[in-house]
Amino acid sequence: MSETQDPVFQIQRVYLKEASLEQPNSPAILLEQEQPTVDIQLGVNATPVADGIYEVSVTATVQTKIKDKTVFLVEATQAGIFEVRNLPQEQMSPIMGIACPQIVYPYLRGNVADLIQRAGFPPVHLSEINFQAMYEQQQAARAQEEPRIVTQ
Repeated sequence: MSETQDPVFQIQRVYLKEASLEQPNSPAILLEQEQPTVDIQLGVNATPVADGIYEVSVTATVQTKIKDKTVFLVEATQAGIFEVRNLPQEQMSPIMGIACPQIVYPYLRGNVADLIQRAGFPPVHLSEINFQAMYEQQQAARAQEEPRIVTQ
């Protein structure tokens, strides 16, 4: 009788790994009446930490500008440590690119909004993200980049 081990997926910890806020043009920029533009960039990273233990982080960069001057710039990374064992290898990439970021992201949203509000600005709420769609877009982009071998 062969022994199969049950799959394991557990959250060990979720934490704010890094956060920074810059207001390089304060206080003068705060007197401007014009509405700022907002640019938001997101990134996901997964790193093995130990056997069966992974750190998955989601990074947000929020930059607001009036004309060409920065009002504020926030960069924050929220991370989670996950134990993932006894899963087929083909399931690992979706777990790291979809399931784990979906768990970490709500914490990042709250921390970014709080940091911006504590800096004296109206909070910027990061929109909900469909990590499944984001993952599929990344996979499709990678497939486009791979060289194709044509046999005749």
